[in-house]
Amino acid sequence: MRELGLTPFWRKKQGRTPTTVDTKIHDSNESDSQHLDRTKRILHLDWPQLKAEVENCHACPLSQARLHTVFGVGDEQADWLFIGEGPGAREDEIGEPFVGQAGKLLDSMLAAVQLKRGSNVYITNIVKCRPPNNRNPECNEAEQCRPYLERQIALIKPKLIIALGKVAAQNLLTTNDSISNLRGRLHSYLGTPLIVTYHPAYLLRSLMDKSKAWEDLCFAKATMESLAITANPSLKI
Repeated sequence: MRELGLTPFWRKKQGRTPTTVDTKIHDSNESDSQHLDRTKRILHLDWPQLKAEVENCHACPLSQARLHTVFGVGDEQADWLFIGEGPGAREDEIGEPFVGQAGKLLDSMLAAVQLKRGSNVYITNIVKCRPPNNRNPECNEAEQCRPYLERQIALIKPKLIIALGKVAAQNLLTTNDSISNLRGRLHSYLGTPLIVTYHPAYLLRSLMDKSKAWEDLCFAKATMESLAITANPSLKI
């Protein structure tokens, strides 16, 4: 808890202006058949091929304004997969997700459940390029990036996905439900258990919700322990 800036009295609950875009990019946007062909091809890519595919992607207008694609970072065989919404300005400059103050808070959230970036943890976003002015990714942008994310998940084979924030959660779960309705429940994405919590950038603005994020992390930790026991009953004491 202290990693999140919470004092010990918190008690763990039991059980739980848009940029101008070259019109040529719009004209070259993929047709449905082209998107389907690309999706099928991505299904067979390995890690180096997938990274190269993302680096050279021009499937949507976001590619026009980016400095770098932000593919993801961490353990490529991780049990824990954290998914945010999209890169910000600093991430676009560096090419790595969750840097700056939001990244520091995410690292503290990981530490609160005895995790750390790069060790049994992988971090990525639903889109790999920065939306202009840090706006939320649009549905068509997320849809163009979805094959990349799904291939990342297939390669990683995580035991648990943590959706960071409303945008990521709504996109992954195909819902308009509020984050308050999505928290505290076990969902599923592509057959992998999924838990929803707040985005670190939101928590920097809304300190009172840090206690709720702590509840979500406790729920995630308990869920992971339960999954481990289910997979190996001999672990149960």
